[in-house]
Amino acid sequence: MSRANFFAVVLLALLLGLWETGCWIFEVPVFILPPPSSILSTAVIKAPLILPHALTTGFEIVCGIGLALTVAIPLATGMFAWSWLEKALSPFLVASQAIPVFALAPLLVVWLGYGVASKILMASIIIFFPITVSLLEGFKGCDREFRVLFRLMGAGFWQTMRLLYWPWALPHFFSGLRVGVTVATIGAVIGEWVGAQRGLGYLMIQANARLKVDLVFAAILWLSVMGLLLWFGVGWLEKRSTRYKELRFQEKL
Repeated sequence: MSRANFFAVVLLALLLGLWETGCWIFEVPVFILPPPSSILSTAVIKAPLILPHALTTGFEIVCGIGLALTVAIPLATGMFAWSWLEKALSPFLVASQAIPVFALAPLLVVWLGYGVASKILMASIIIFFPITVSLLEGFKGCDREFRVLFRLMGAGFWQTMRLLYWPWALPHFFSGLRVGVTVATIGAVIGEWVGAQRGLGYLMIQANARLKVDLVFAAILWLSVMGLLLWFGVGWLEKRSTRYKELRFQEKL
């Protein structure tokens, strides 16, 4: 275990210990703030109840990521290829993120219904912006010497895109994707809060109405684990996909 991971584990254990001790010393009612031991116990005991809702939310998140990638990659490529397109679309991209998600969620539920479609779209709206911006900045940050070299060798734009720009921008792309997958849970859960029949957000609302705060925290714990799995999954893909980038294109060819 690395030193950073060790300190992270120690800090987590310290915080959980203080939380547990504080609930015991001050005799905090369970329906106000349950101790970590109660939350962990509920997360395990209630797993048969939580799992179907977690699968629904996970499906919404994964589909939202897929939809966001389908939009973000061509959009960033087009904005890089044609500067006028970037100038035309940039205000709309910023505006799409300036609108509070709580304002969009009810509209999407009205338009798309209480099923998973509105939650998938809500998640993708949140995800696609960091991916688009990061990938575009990666394209723009390509070393000018490589651009000149490819131009002198007679490579066209799309050939240069495939052989130079895209490999160069991969680290930026994965940075944006990491940010996207961590906030994807926000879009899905908010959509479920507004209107849903299944999902961890729906389970939280139902448990909170019955003052089952331990179940609310258990659902949050499951959601956090899902977010961490997505984060580390993207990190694993990044290491495998950008291995050759570390060689700096073999010392600039």
